[in-house]
Formats: sequence, C-alpha cells, structure tokens
Amino acid sequence: MLDDRAKTLLKALVERYIADGQPVGSRTLSRASGLDLSPATIRNVMADLEELGLIASPHTSAGRVPTARGYRLFVDTMLTARPIELQTVASELAAAREQLHPDQPQRVIAQAATLLSNLSSFVGVVSAPRKASVIHHIEFLRLGERRVLVILVAPDGDVQNRVIFTARDHSQTELVEATNFLNAHYTGLGIDEVRERLKHEVDALRGEIAQLMQAAVEAGEELAERGDDVVVSGEHNLLSVQDLGHDMLGLRRLFDVFEQKTELMRLLDVSSRAEGVRIYIGGESQVVPFEELSVVTAPYEIDGRIVGTLGVIGPTRMPYDRMIRLVDITARLVGNALSMR
Repeated sequence: MLDDRAKTLLKALVERYIADGQPVGSRTLSRASGLDLSPATIRNVMADLEELGLIASPHTSAGRVPTARGYRLFVDTMLTARPIELQTVASELAAAREQLHPDQPQRVIAQAATLLSNLSSFVGVVSAPRKASVIHHIEFLRLGERRVLVILVAPDGDVQNRVIFTARDHSQTELVEATNFLNAHYTGLGIDEVRERLKHEVDALRGEIAQLMQAAVEAGEELAERGDDVVVSGEHNLLSVQDLGHDMLGLRRLFDVFEQKTELMRLLDVSSRAEGVRIYIGGESQVVPFEELSVVTAPYEIDGRIVGTLGVIGPTRMPYDRMIRLVDITARLVGNALSMR
C-alpha cells in the first residue's frame, strides 16, 4: 500500500520517463510532481519505491526508471484514458474510416494493422475475423477405397475441401444417400450445434451416416481454425526503439513470433474473451519474449458478436493513454466497416 505522496511521485516519475526516456532524478521529480518536498524526502520515497520493486536505478545514472511492476500499478490505478467518440476522432483516423472497404474484409484487416502501426509508431496486429462455422451445403465424393472428399459450403459461398479416411469403403450411392440426408437435416446449423446433436442422435442414425457426419464435423472445425490469421504491420519500427536496440537476440526471438504468428494468435484469442481494452506489460502476455515490451489489445465485433482482436505491440515506455484510445477507436472502426457488408 502506498500513501498519497508516494503515489503522486510514482505517477510523476512514470509520466516523465514515458515523455523523455531518461532516468528521473529527485530534482526533476520535485518539479514534475508539484509537491513541496525537500530533495532528501523525495530520495527517501524513491528508495521505498525501489525496495517495493516499482522503480529501479540504472547503473549509469543517479535517476530512476519504472519497472514492469511500476508500470502495472500506474496503468491499473493512476491512468485515466478519456473516452473519445467516433465523431471526435483526429482527422487522420477520420480519413482512415474512408479507406476501410467493407466489401473487402481482408483489405480492412490489412489497413487496420497499417493504421495501428502508423499512428502508434510501433507494431500493429489484427486477427482476421473467425469464419462462422455454419454448414450451408455438404457433399461427399468417393475418391478411392476408404478415401472420401468432403465438400463444405459456407453461407457466404466459401468452399472448403478435405480428404477423409473412413473405417470402411463406401460406394458413391451410399455417399449420395448420406449427402441428401445430412443436407435435409443439418444445413443451416453451426458446427458446435451439429456436434451436440450428433451426441444425442448417433444411435438413431445409420452407422455409415453417423461416421461420415462425425468426420465432416471434425473437418469443419479444423478448417475453421485454419481460417484464423494474424496480420502484422510495422515490425521494423521496433528496431529504432531505444529501449530494445541493445538486445538483438531478444529482437530475433520477437521477429520469430511475428513470422510464425501461432503464439500471437493465442494471445489475441485470449484477449477476445475479455471486454474492452487489455494491457499486458513486460512478460505478462507470456507470448512476447521481452520484459521491455507491452501489448495493448481490444476485441472488435461484427453485428454485436466478437469475431477478432487487434492491438499494438511496443515498448513498456509507451504513452498508454494514447494507445488505449487508439486501439479502442480502431476496434470500433473495424467492427463498423465489417458490419456494413
């Protein structure tokens, strides 16, 4: 627990360090905090904050810098991000709205990542909308002994194919019969709903139809998962960040994360389950391999349903209030653009 004086000094120190990027000394902190305290008193409070692990002293300076724990306390208890309505966004964001083309969802996602990167000067990341796993039409075609091609058609016309291996060989006549039965009883349902119905109806279905339907559900789930993707923009911006340039090994690990995207997808997926903006500081995300990096994310919606997540990856010394507003506004812009389709 910190008293009001310690909180004021910590807040001033974090804000000054974010603004200047230089360790903050007691004299500078006295002016920045507005408190009428002697340098000795401020040094004593700073020593207490350092003992609590909220600030640290670089070897080459008498000043102090915030730690990841200090940033966490600052973000959770001292930061006030003013909400901004879409009508009052800056001209650059307003112009970006005109560039988001709802008839080209992939272009919307790419432009949103670029927008986040350009306006933050860091890295913009956006997960593509998850495809609704709804079966509009299904068809089975015999390819050979115990090999069947499953054709899944989504409501938007997207066609996915997958080869499955069945427990026994099926004639094309049997596959046509299964196709007709499944289209009559299961089209228009989501994959999750189909799976639940199969649990209760499997005994009533003929064995080959149940097996084929189960294989189709597994194919649909797998294809839906593959449909998720992450667009990353502005990775090169991190090369010029003062706090990161000394750790080239860490940067290489980070660029591997950007290239492979699997871990980023996991982070964005976790973020999509929470409401509003989330902030991961230092190693809290367990994805970004840098204590000096933070991630600010927010989910975006299409017609009231969360379908993806976007965010900014940058140094812990980032202007959090501005990043929160930027991420929040961009999430709403993307959701609005995609909902207009």
